[in-house]
Amino acid sequence: MTEQFSEYLQPLLQWLLNHGIKIAVIVVAAMLTKSIAKKFIQRIVKAATHSDRPGTDEGEIKRMNTIVRIFSWTVSVLITVIAFMMIAQEFGIQIAPLLASAGIVGVAIGFGGQYLVRDVITGFFLIFENQYRIGDVVNMEGLGGVVEDISLRVTTLRDMNGTVHYIPHGEIKKVSNLSKQFAKVNLNVGVSYRTDLNKLIEVINRVGSELASDPNWKDLIDEAPAFLRVDSFDESAISVKIAGVTKPLQQWSVTGELRKRIKEAFDAEGIEIPFPQRVIHTASNE
Repeated sequence: MTEQFSEYLQPLLQWLLNHGIKIAVIVVAAMLTKSIAKKFIQRIVKAATHSDRPGTDEGEIKRMNTIVRIFSWTVSVLITVIAFMMIAQEFGIQIAPLLASAGIVGVAIGFGGQYLVRDVITGFFLIFENQYRIGDVVNMEGLGGVVEDISLRVTTLRDMNGTVHYIPHGEIKKVSNLSKQFAKVNLNVGVSYRTDLNKLIEVINRVGSELASDPNWKDLIDEAPAFLRVDSFDESAISVKIAGVTKPLQQWSVTGELRKRIKEAFDAEGIEIPFPQRVIHTASNE
């Protein structure tokens, strides 16, 4: 009995000494390589990615993490496949037939997953090129809203009504980002044809300057709103354009406050904002 056990044990020990140690080394080396590769990728991505806004905000951190996840996953899969083939050889499995089978399966998956691949590749470039980030306000494919999340395959967009839209990256042809670097106040105001334009310009510039120096608003404004030009002669009013520069995503709140202050200033200065009027004559029965 002991002799029979020794006959089985000796080849097993021999295999473990010859192949088992190699397999253990391959597994440990693969795990270490993955760990080192991830840290290396994190440093490279951090150095390579740049943004027009500080890199410590949540959107920038999530963008870098997404890029790191893309590269890390790719490298991890590559290392795992190589380690699997090396371990298979230690078990005496022929790799060539496996590679042939993998090629056939890959072709089949390629036909079925071409849209998935397109979404992933497009998503990678959208993220890496910093076209938009989490927290940005964008317009894409006829939809507008705040970017809530970006994955490899889809962008999650929440519109002004609170509806969440999931847009596959492969369907995105054009993106308009309303959150890059700065935004602009672009306001048209109609005034009566009887208005003294020099006085109007003085009032508008004063209101814009006061708004830009207000402690509650000055941090949101880069250039004070001011009179730009007479934009058009309309049916019942002269339309003038007011322009200014704000921080990203602050154009709506600044423009709203500017409208309020202009209305108050116009009322105080006697500047009329006309509105359409209609005179109706009724026939009397005699």
